[in-house]
Amino acid sequence: MNYIKDFQENAQVEGIYLCKSKMIGVTKNGNDYMSAELADKTGTFSAKIWDVNSAGIQDFDEGDYVEVSGQTKVFKGQMQMKVDRLRVASSDEYDISDYVPSSRFDINDMFKQVLALAESVENPYLRQLLKAFFVDDTDFVSKFTNISAAKSVHHAFCGGLLEHSLSVATMCDSIAKHYDFLNRDLLITSALLHDCGKTVELSAFPKNDYTDEGNFLGHIVIGVEMINRKAEQIKDFPTGLRLQLDHCIVSHHHELEYGSPKKPALSEAMALAYADDLDAKMETFREALENVSTDEWLGFNRWIDSNIRRTDV
Repeated sequence: MNYIKDFQENAQVEGIYLCKSKMIGVTKNGNDYMSAELADKTGTFSAKIWDVNSAGIQDFDEGDYVEVSGQTKVFKGQMQMKVDRLRVASSDEYDISDYVPSSRFDINDMFKQVLALAESVENPYLRQLLKAFFVDDTDFVSKFTNISAAKSVHHAFCGGLLEHSLSVATMCDSIAKHYDFLNRDLLITSALLHDCGKTVELSAFPKNDYTDEGNFLGHIVIGVEMINRKAEQIKDFPTGLRLQLDHCIVSHHHELEYGSPKKPALSEAMALAYADDLDAKMETFREALENVSTDEWLGFNRWIDSNIRRTDV
């Protein structure tokens, strides 16, 4: 398997990759060309087919696994390939595990830790709410443990939502021990559920794209709706507690320009927002530095908003 992360510039490459998208364009000379985003579990690249009528180019669609052969180049910092030949691969020619990026941690172990945190919540209403999500709702659990936390940027892999939610909740557990005035039950519950809406916002792999609900509403609105529907099924769930939980969810992006309808007004909401942002930033750093051996500056990273580099050893 020629993984995308191992591509070198100006090399002849042949391999089977998943077509995530394709489009037809027109060159300045008025000739048709095709551009396709091809992927494996290590990344993506843009495949350019300049002669769409070539005998070596077979018709294909989004979602197909295609064997391509061509010359690589770097254009504006992104890997591209000038495709010479392309055909649709048969199902016995590839292993799907090569195309689905996955968490480096064990899914079952992480979910056991989620359940342990949920069971540590003492408030009877919040405890019932967490049970309604993580024990009783098997469809939610299946999505929560397998879906990504984002289309790109951070935790954009199978199990990413589970890994991110557990990391944020674990940090919040430590924060609650350090600041003893915090309502730990509210903080842990909001941490475990802060991104629950992503189970609806994002589609499953290998597509991993925004659904219609995700594009129209976003995971914050979806998440609040999901929580309220579950809370309504719990007898005498306190209105004030539900509103405080809702507030933690709607404010967890911290700033209005980052998609939060409200800024944090509760100490628990503030703690959650910073834990969420820290985990996202640290994972962004980890992924950016994962395959880098040099201690030179890597350039500006727009998600971290800084020129970044690896720490000297």
